[in-house]
Amino acid sequence: MNKQTTIVVIGAGAAGYFAAINAAQNFQDKRVILLEKSNKVLSKVKVSGGGRCNVTHACFDIQQFAKNYPRGAKQLLQAFHQFSASDTVQWFKQKGIELKAETDGRMFPQSNTSQSIIDCFTQAASLAKVQLRLQARISSILHKDHVFEITFDTNEKIIAHKLILASGGINNLRDHDWLVKLGHTLIPPLPSLFTFNTPNSPITQLMGVSVPSANISIKGSKLSQQGPILITHWGFSGPAVLKLSAWGAKELAEKNYEFDFSINWMPRFHNDAMVQEIQLIKNRQAKQQLGTRPWPEFPKRLWEFLLEKANIDAQSKWADLSKKQGNKLAELLCNDTYQAKGKTTFKEEFVTCGGVSLNDIDFNTMQSKMCPNLYFAGEILDVDGVTGGFNFQAAWTTAWIAAKHLY
Repeated sequence: MNKQTTIVVIGAGAAGYFAAINAAQNFQDKRVILLEKSNKVLSKVKVSGGGRCNVTHACFDIQQFAKNYPRGAKQLLQAFHQFSASDTVQWFKQKGIELKAETDGRMFPQSNTSQSIIDCFTQAASLAKVQLRLQARISSILHKDHVFEITFDTNEKIIAHKLILASGGINNLRDHDWLVKLGHTLIPPLPSLFTFNTPNSPITQLMGVSVPSANISIKGSKLSQQGPILITHWGFSGPAVLKLSAWGAKELAEKNYEFDFSINWMPRFHNDAMVQEIQLIKNRQAKQQLGTRPWPEFPKRLWEFLLEKANIDAQSKWADLSKKQGNKLAELLCNDTYQAKGKTTFKEEFVTCGGVSLNDIDFNTMQSKMCPNLYFAGEILDVDGVTGGFNFQAAWTTAWIAAKHLY
């Protein structure tokens, strides 16, 4: 076969596999080679959503969907008109995979296992005659005469007429010097989705306690998010924390991940309203012990923790609660302050902001503006979304567009 009819996709993750499958289906007269430097494929797909694979999000309004990307929202809004969340649902349905939406909007395969998605991809790639090469470690990529010469560490060379880069987050800028030589700008990578460590706080004793809706804000900034919060043995996690970390990725990195933050455990109340609420509860439950939660949905262990933090005896009666104590309790419920010292990320689900500058790419085709026949898909781009299936959707969309516009 003529070597100039070869399409090469680098990276056998979500974006790479999706790009290779669609490229092979779209251009059946071309050879499609999928390169992976390790001996594993679809690693993030496997662990996403606790092993169930959070494929996308059940928001089918493109304008609203694009608002979930701290970086890349404008470009993805344009891209979603070509391939959106509803297209993702349809694509998998055509492959025999039905997706279901949970109450929070996250979408998973009906099987509740990521293996369904992995099997779908591997079977589709096989049927489309994608040539998968594992442990394909690349030592250099040269662009010359409108093609790409890819050299492996074994000194083997292959020629790619079209090249799709879907190699994931740029964790080592030096490995991508060849992109800089082609004129691309690389934004240094930073962690995006991460949890807040509070190593000196006794609240970590409540590990496992969750609140369905709380508001968390970074002190001295405009950063704030509302949603579920989970207390862990290292600090705070849950959707609200992860979303806040995404929106504040650059600002929190500048603080070296040391910052103060506050939590309103009852976001339907502000401080003054909570003071009044506590007075009403005091009048209504005067003879009951303070350890009796006034709100059944509020976690018992957290309520007891806040009472202790306010130096209030849980065995005492509501009638004995002083005005000063009531004000302190209201303050803790609406403005409970903690100090973060460090972050925690999960290697398999690690998401970064940074990557190839979005100004360098035509989002109508995902082709490089600097180098013809070079395309990008997935996390290698300076695009990242909040938790909930948005990062996978960015991968599917950019990969699909690249695979469509190769010729």
